[in-house]
Amino acid sequence: MRLITHYILIVLTGLLLGGCSISRYVPANESLYVGGSVKVVPDSAARTQVSGLEDQLEGLLRPYPNKTLFGFPYKVWLYYVIGEPKREKGFRSWFRKKLGEPPVYASQRVVVTNAQIMEAYLANSGYFRSTAEGKLVEKKNRTVEAQYTAYVKPRYFVNDINFVVHDSSEFSKNLLATKEKTFLRVNDPYRFDVIETERQRIDRALKTKGYYYFSPDYLIIEVDSTIGDHKVNLFLQPKLTTPQTALKQYYINDIYVYTDYDALTPDTLPTQARQRRGLYIVDQQNSFKSRIFDDAIGFQSGMRYNSEMHDISLSRLTNLRNFKFVKNRFELVTGADSALLNVYYYLTPLQKKSLRGELSGVTKSNNLAGTQLSLTWSNRNTFRGAEQLRISSNLGLDFQVGGGSRNLGNDFVRFNNQAELSFPRFLIPFFKYDPVANQALPKTVLTAAYETLRQKGLYTQTSARTQWGYVWQRNSEVEHSLTPFGINLIRPTNITEAFVDSIFNSRNPQDILRFIRITENRLILESLYTISYHPTPKPYTRHRFLLNGGINLAGNLAGLLVRNGDQESGVRGKILDIPYEQFARFDGEVRYYLDLTPKMRLANRFIGGLGIPYGNSLALPQFKQYFAGGSTGIRAFRARTLGPGTYHADSVTRAIFGNNSFGDIRLEVNTELRFDITSIIEGAAFVDAGNVWNYRYDINSFYPPETVFSKDFYKQVAIGGGLGLRLDFTYLVLRLDLATPFRKPWYTNPNRQEQRNPWVFDEINLRSKAWRQENLVLNIGIAYPF
Repeated sequence: MRLITHYILIVLTGLLLGGCSISRYVPANESLYVGGSVKVVPDSAARTQVSGLEDQLEGLLRPYPNKTLFGFPYKVWLYYVIGEPKREKGFRSWFRKKLGEPPVYASQRVVVTNAQIMEAYLANSGYFRSTAEGKLVEKKNRTVEAQYTAYVKPRYFVNDINFVVHDSSEFSKNLLATKEKTFLRVNDPYRFDVIETERQRIDRALKTKGYYYFSPDYLIIEVDSTIGDHKVNLFLQPKLTTPQTALKQYYINDIYVYTDYDALTPDTLPTQARQRRGLYIVDQQNSFKSRIFDDAIGFQSGMRYNSEMHDISLSRLTNLRNFKFVKNRFELVTGADSALLNVYYYLTPLQKKSLRGELSGVTKSNNLAGTQLSLTWSNRNTFRGAEQLRISSNLGLDFQVGGGSRNLGNDFVRFNNQAELSFPRFLIPFFKYDPVANQALPKTVLTAAYETLRQKGLYTQTSARTQWGYVWQRNSEVEHSLTPFGINLIRPTNITEAFVDSIFNSRNPQDILRFIRITENRLILESLYTISYHPTPKPYTRHRFLLNGGINLAGNLAGLLVRNGDQESGVRGKILDIPYEQFARFDGEVRYYLDLTPKMRLANRFIGGLGIPYGNSLALPQFKQYFAGGSTGIRAFRARTLGPGTYHADSVTRAIFGNNSFGDIRLEVNTELRFDITSIIEGAAFVDAGNVWNYRYDINSFYPPETVFSKDFYKQVAIGGGLGLRLDFTYLVLRLDLATPFRKPWYTNPNRQEQRNPWVFDEINLRSKAWRQENLVLNIGIAYPF
């Protein structure tokens, strides 16, 4: 301990007093490299063409200088001050490797290399005959900076694009057909990286036509820059040295599948395999039904090779989640002029059964903390058809850790049991589905769950539900999910006398209505459909967007089977003496991302939700309603504290029910500027806006009339913003967002004793502890909010 304390004191003293002492550690005839800068000097005709070019060229400079803190290379100082370790695994060695950093010295050879790299980059970007030079400039305290100058000539642009063929063969016809979707565009600047991408695109297109042995290296693009006016003509053609095997279309012969492949064991002879529709399946343990490979592998004997079907087959086998490794190879069938390929799939299975346990902790913005214990048992091949069976149990505890006195209902105990069985195919009577072009096999998913939620001091709520649904995707961009049948029964039990007393002692008459709604049995018979569209961004684009949508219908079938209730009289239609819900819910989400620079991105999101209760329902069930606030929503407000409309629960209601504000309609907009600070640290500045509203008002509702969505909804929007810090460890992103309200819509509530301007900038007082506790909200999360 004394040794550790000694080194900590050294570090602190060095950081405080050693800012200028780094130079005495630098060896003679060496200087510490502190980075480089680039100055672009364009020709008069190129002045309008070099915007952002300095940043691009500076991004090419190597090596990277040592990390600094306020200009001080603290990691190098730590590396020097700890001294040369005497032992490879001692504390000093660990300290030097983990906290220190070897110095980066200046080198004239590196300057010359960087200048050559910049010249090559300029030429590849269309700035032909441009030059670059660099020099080392001495700074203070034995440090050196590299300064570069790039003399940039006018940029060349594409004038014409020509696909050249040498004959009228089938290959030539297919090559010419690829021009329709070329990445090369007239009047675009010449860029060598686009040409490389174009060659790869053509290679992929030809491989979908059966040209298995073709390669991008067999294509050449000649550039004619002699036509004048800084224009170039491009001529794309196959090389004359291209082998005939690359110009031939190939067809599938036999397909072999090894379900328990061991790389150390030679291939089992096909005579020891079972055959199904041209597939030879080597499965010595008889672990899998043959049908699963017939569905997953898109190739059939006699069909032409197609690289897309090649990728789809591998993707399907991987998505079965039964195999640790999926490998394949193609082998040319021997013969004088053979155009046949044998296909081999080598599958290494995962362990069939597994048991997994997780223990986690969580803190929330509503002053609750908790823990959760989860156990999951899995069977990856339940009926020998790659079916997935998962049975899980979860026990969770949430308890109040701050925010004042401990009120009723602030501690929760959750217990959940769930079983899910999925089949890698559609299970629909009298329906046959051919997934020939789908990226993944469709799934039929059967789910059953039973959950209890005990709100300590109030009541216990139980939920029993089951669903039968389907998931499928035509390609990697679009995924569909359909649940034609779902049933959910909710029952409250163990309602305490203290809960009842708190309700009848409340000054708010709406709390009694809220109590009645919470403590009644409910039945939901529903159908759901969702679709997500995540298009693959085009090469070199700065734009990306995603779309998600869904429809949830409940009670239609129940309304046909039994008589609906009468809302005016308060009598509700029932099934087995349980009121059933009737509603339609529509959801939509749009996300748009714009890369402003390589290190800066603008992220935007819009969320819209509409719930329409009808027939037997006055409002959506609470767990189907929307809420605002929280770490992934309007971050300046705690979860479930906003709305609906200008409503704001008083301290009595919050003491009884906690943060419990919901609505039938949701509108939310988020925008966030993300920028890199270091390789793993990212900053953000964000603004969030939105709210929730009710669809209608009724005398039996526990929300007042001002909570209903109207033409003046924009006057009831809550707005907040703040700053964020994200730590990107590649495998996860740790997020910290500190936000504060800009606009509080409840300030305009007509029932409020003192109405005032909802914009609250004038209230900001960082010195006030009370203001900070109420208005500064720290959100801690994993991954980005959107």
